[in-house]
Amino acid sequence: MTNNPPVLLTTDGGVARLMLNQPDRYNPLSTEMITALQRALDDIAADPGIRVVVLGGAGKAFSAGHDLKEMIGTPERGFYETLFAACSRMMTSLTALPQPVIARVHGTAAAAGCQLVGMCDLAVASRSARFAVSGISYGLFCSTPSVALARNVGRKRALEMLFTGEFIDADTAADVGLVNRAVDDADLDTEIDRLCASIMKKPAISVARGKRLFYEQVEQPMAAAYALAEKVMADNMMDDAAQEGFRAFVEKRPPDWQK
Repeated sequence: MTNNPPVLLTTDGGVARLMLNQPDRYNPLSTEMITALQRALDDIAADPGIRVVVLGGAGKAFSAGHDLKEMIGTPERGFYETLFAACSRMMTSLTALPQPVIARVHGTAAAAGCQLVGMCDLAVASRSARFAVSGISYGLFCSTPSVALARNVGRKRALEMLFTGEFIDADTAADVGLVNRAVDDADLDTEIDRLCASIMKKPAISVARGKRLFYEQVEQPMAAAYALAEKVMADNMMDDAAQEGFRAFVEKRPPDWQK
């Protein structure tokens, strides 16, 4: 345990900023960190005033992954099963949130840290950032990180990363789809603020409906995905926000989402 809170949560103008806060250890996803992140995500999910979430890491790295000292310190199957189940619950909470989550990535994002990037809805990386699923270098195939990795990048690129444990740079991560874009280090926060502002101009109910639909349909066969999307789209059209948006388009004026 550390004296500092493992996660810092601040809110400003509808944007929640989650900061992994163990910089001296490169923000490991320890039991303590996972528990704190889960608690913060649950609080965010229940707060309708929050429109966007930005998730970053303090210090020189985003996250180096699981706490290896903790893992080897308790060599018991029950401990490992509990740890990975808690981590998976926290990871899937990111996609279950009604608010979009943007990963702010700098430094290293390795193993479960790379998984954390993959589970965020969007990600922007500084060009000095590096990504790896490096467990194989220590004898542990990154099984749970592979779930996120395989849902972001192509199979051959994902397997190359998983089999070799080698790092890729931020521009490569953008090219393969692990992050949305790589920017100069000095521009990282400016680009994230731009994304936040763009999302917050859109009606919250439409964004939340769309995010939920996206993750539900992407795991289904095409016919089932279309059936689900048709229903959600019809529901969305009945919202005041969509009705106002279409009226504004026809009337050639900016929408007033408060109507």
